Amino acid sequence: MRALTEQDIRNSFINCSKGEAKRLAVPRDLGERPWDDLDFLGWRDPGAPDRSYLVTDHGERLTGVALRFQQARRGFFQRSMCALCLTTHPRGGVSLMTARKAGPAGREGNSVGLYMCTDLACSLYLRGRKAPESGTRFEESLTLEEQVVRTLDNLSAFLAKVSA
Repeated sequence: MRALTEQDIRNSFINCSKGEAKRLAVPRDLGERPWDDLDFLGWRDPGAPDRSYLVTDHGERLTGVALRFQQARRGFFQRSMCALCLTTHPRGGVSLMTARKAGPAGREGNSVGLYMCTDLACSLYLRGRKAPESGTRFEESLTLEEQVVRTLDNLSAFLAKVSA
């Protein structure tokens, strides 16, 4: 992914107003992000524990979505799988992220959801730059490039539902 500026990020959001995009918490460490290892930029809002944001190239433009989630309340031995990168996590590592739909449907309260890594670090898990709390990922027969394509296809399908 190419390096993004704060203005790039704020201008990319499709499911919130310009005022909301102007007020959201953008990461302060954009210059230190491992852009070459990222397929999308995802972060949690430090001031609002139930909010996250995701920005990526989708179609012909940079697309950002505001997400909401509740912390998982699963048993100690329960494991969940991220629908984007297929990384499994113990309790709390995967959450149902919901995004208000763009346009009139979103203003009417319609939303879509997907189970994702709560920290939105899918790209880093794929590349082995970050280990899930359990310490390992399932070994796959797909190459890294194929796993990245699958993850981006899964993300693209989700973003298509948000923008529809």
